[in-house]
Amino acid sequence: MSGKNRINIFPTRMALTLMKLKLKGAVTGHSLLKKKSDALTIRFRKILANIVENKQLMGATMREASFSLASAKYAAGDFSHSVIENVTNANVSVKMTTDNVAGVHLPTFEKISEGTVSSSQELTGLSKGGQQINKSREAHLKAVEALIALASLQTAFVTLDEVIKITNRRVNAIEYVVKPRLENTINYIVTELDETEREEFYRLKKVQGKKKRDLKAKEAEKQSQITANGTPQIIQQVPPKVKSLIEDSTEEAETLYE
Repeated sequence: MSGKNRINIFPTRMALTLMKLKLKGAVTGHSLLKKKSDALTIRFRKILANIVENKQLMGATMREASFSLASAKYAAGDFSHSVIENVTNANVSVKMTTDNVAGVHLPTFEKISEGTVSSSQELTGLSKGGQQINKSREAHLKAVEALIALASLQTAFVTLDEVIKITNRRVNAIEYVVKPRLENTINYIVTELDETEREEFYRLKKVQGKKKRDLKAKEAEKQSQITANGTPQIIQQVPPKVKSLIEDSTEEAETLYE
């Protein structure tokens, strides 16, 4: 097994346990990242559908705002200088919040109205074209709301696109690189341990066989010596008697020779 497809580690029982724990962690991480990728993909497709819908509506909204502005200018003349002079504070502002989707913080933009239109702005077009100016103001407010919503969707779309790419790369790395390397390492360790056990068993068998051969050789040598010396003499040892209190303590065990 090539060392490129596995981790260089000394094959031991401890290493095998460690690799199994790492493989279990990799499988769990792969499952979690896969679920995260699926959740982000679902949200990504939903945002994409909303972007397409909002862009289709954006054309009509901007066209209506431009037409209302042209109508107001036709009815009231050029009132841009009057509007600029009467503006003190912004009536509309944007607030950014975050939406948590599977651990990913997506920026969301919301429109905040700072207050009502000032009296000086309400007097714009009082002489002529006031109704057309109000219609133009409302149309442009709708256009601003549509732009804010579209900007929020576009930002979330770009963020999700990057996160999904990173998550998919991690999923593929675990599935096609990390897990195969760990599995190959585990197989390598198991193979080496089995080979070591077989070698140890063979070594023990050889040692036992040598001991048996040595024992047989010694027995054969003794038998040949006995045969060469003639009639064997059987030596029998009688176990020592248990001494009683009335017997002499110095009495020794008897040895009978036949």
